[in-house]
Amino acid sequence: MTGTAGGPLQGVRVVELAGIGPGPFAAMLLADLGADVVRVDRPGGPGLHIAPSRDVTNRNKRSVTADLKTEDGRRAVLDLAARADVLIEGYRPGVAERLGVGPDACLARNPRLVYGRMTGWGQHGPLADTAGHDIAYIAVTGALGLSGPADGPPAFPANLLGDFGGGALYLVVGVLAALHHTRAGGAGQVVDAAIVDGTAHLTALIHGMLAAGAWQDRREANFFDGGSPFYGTYETADGGHMAVGALEQRFYVQFMELLGLPETAPAREDPARWGELRAAIAARFRERTRAEWTAVFEGSDACVAPVLSLREAPAHPHLAARGTFVEHEGLTQPAPAPRFSQTPGSVRRPPARPGADTAEVARDWDVPSLDSLRKGPHR
Repeated sequence: MTGTAGGPLQGVRVVELAGIGPGPFAAMLLADLGADVVRVDRPGGPGLHIAPSRDVTNRNKRSVTADLKTEDGRRAVLDLAARADVLIEGYRPGVAERLGVGPDACLARNPRLVYGRMTGWGQHGPLADTAGHDIAYIAVTGALGLSGPADGPPAFPANLLGDFGGGALYLVVGVLAALHHTRAGGAGQVVDAAIVDGTAHLTALIHGMLAAGAWQDRREANFFDGGSPFYGTYETADGGHMAVGALEQRFYVQFMELLGLPETAPAREDPARWGELRAAIAARFRERTRAEWTAVFEGSDACVAPVLSLREAPAHPHLAARGTFVEHEGLTQPAPAPRFSQTPGSVRRPPARPGADTAEVARDWDVPSLDSLRKGPHR
């Protein structure tokens, strides 16, 4: 099976220089949508401490192995770039250039190439050459400071907001926009996707609210940052939690009726009594289990849902009905998204094992220099 079966990006060739985090996720998304993604792994395997057979971010890809510190490895990557539509790398600024596979070298071989660069700090700026992780990137953009209790430290959602939301997804948007440009007759170009840029961009609505005086620049002081008692989470009798998002008045009315507090709770219009209202809602939720409250609110417009764990989520009736999660070769994982009516994406291949597809890619992409890597040093 080749890597181009199905999806709206069928026929698009992508080279991914192996890394961790947002780069592989971006390449997975392109692969899910049908692109033929070839991951170039370094000898010795990936840096992530996870079995390659379980690394979902490497599904739908094929893998070759090349040592970019050798002439043979560089030659193989440049030969792949010459036949690709897109190349993605996630090195610190200047590293790809020192390895001989930077934008100038690759675009010289393929002037229509889209060269995607995934970093935390970006290609320039005072911090560009320093190390960092998701938590630091979202910290300086103001995004981290939005979540958590007013009297405690900020809360962070694993590495979803920075690495994947502000990083990988913006890289994919940039790559697809640049690809559209080249297919309309334009030249190839470099896409500089910095996690700090993307994460800051995600806060556009809140910056507008801040400028309009509709957002206070502190935690738990606003409608949807935990400040309002009708938008937050509450513990249930069995230690579970329910998520409440009854912002609009008509949803709030139904929420309070189903909760059993329509007449006794303090008015929501009086922020001075929000503490009292939150206490009343919390006490009521503690009277029943998560499953019992789930049944109470099921099918309503109260905007209430159970807080599920990662293992519980695939069994949720709505997600199960939509096939939001799929099982492929014994591995439960999120299904490709978004969905297309004419060219649906799919999970076609299990996570690529480093170097396992070198001969196949050498044949399909007509890159003899790859095949020579399997047979020994180039002479």
